Amino acid sequence: MSTTTITGVEFRPLTIPDSIDSPDAGDFIEMVNVRNRIYTEISGHADHAIAADELLPHYRPDKYEVRHMWVVLRDGVMIGRVGADIPQHEGSKNLFWLIELVREAQGQGIGSAAYQLVEQTARESGRTVLQSWAEHPAGPGPRIEPPTGFGSIPEDHVARFYLHHGYTLEQVERNSALDLRGSFGQIERLLAEAREASKDYRVVQWSPPTPPEFAESYAWMKSRMATDAPAAGLEFDEEAWDAARIARHDSLYTDAGRLLLVTAAQHIETGELCAFNELVIGKDRTEASHQEDTLVLKEHRGHRLGMLVKCAALLSWREIAPESPRMITYNAEENRPMLDINEAIGFVPIAYEGAWKKVLDD
Repeated sequence: MSTTTITGVEFRPLTIPDSIDSPDAGDFIEMVNVRNRIYTEISGHADHAIAADELLPHYRPDKYEVRHMWVVLRDGVMIGRVGADIPQHEGSKNLFWLIELVREAQGQGIGSAAYQLVEQTARESGRTVLQSWAEHPAGPGPRIEPPTGFGSIPEDHVARFYLHHGYTLEQVERNSALDLRGSFGQIERLLAEAREASKDYRVVQWSPPTPPEFAESYAWMKSRMATDAPAAGLEFDEEAWDAARIARHDSLYTDAGRLLLVTAAQHIETGELCAFNELVIGKDRTEASHQEDTLVLKEHRGHRLGMLVKCAALLSWREIAPESPRMITYNAEENRPMLDINEAIGFVPIAYEGAWKKVLDD
């Protein structure tokens, strides 16, 4: 899509450089700086920040998703970004998008102008289901509840933006944090209890590259994330994962020097992996850590495997990244089994996100 100028504000397609040292990397580096500034303005902390060279692998083209990104400039100064991700699964109707502006640029119609790019991209790509997530900081006044009945968000200016453009709130996600500087005694006790309840399983762990003997089972579990996790009224494509896609997934971390620890529960009798947890930290091991995917396959639930892999992972993490102060994670508010585990471990809520959806007319 060509460069677009609306009311004196420029939306310029983002150039993806070969490396951060490339001559054309300037826009990408500044985009990451602006991204980090925006997230800090919203949350009040820098735990969501990432270095440009660590984010770059996620923007390289692949066959699973087409990513469009524009940077937003006013008078030549970058003030935000617009993104649209288009899954390439057969029959997909989905498009996932974001519009992020620095605080001083909000409330001036720039977001609505940017949103025109989103819908234009959706229609040109034949996508009708548009979905987006945004953090909604605590505030006074009316609140909005999703149809699930779990959680709520304030009807703030971000919520009003979505409502104005025809979106409905489908789900609330809880952002939780665990203080990694305190005692791990409770986690050790919970791990011992989980081991007692899961004697037919063993814990296995690795960092990329994924060992060949685990690639197929890990791929199967990753494919279930789109179908087995609580999704409320959101729509996700069933994803195909294989060893090649696992290798691509691994490279997102190894290429950037980020550390990923995968902790899985293996059924001893069959050798099948049936639960897993992912912990990640950037090259700076003193920054916050992030818990990414966690899943217990439906047919293996009821053996405390979620508690098993989470506690085993955190105890290993204490040795791997001892200077990381916090672990950050997200869960749907209706996902009580996983929230029960997190709360027992010591995670506390620090923020809430809204998941929004709109279906375009054909």
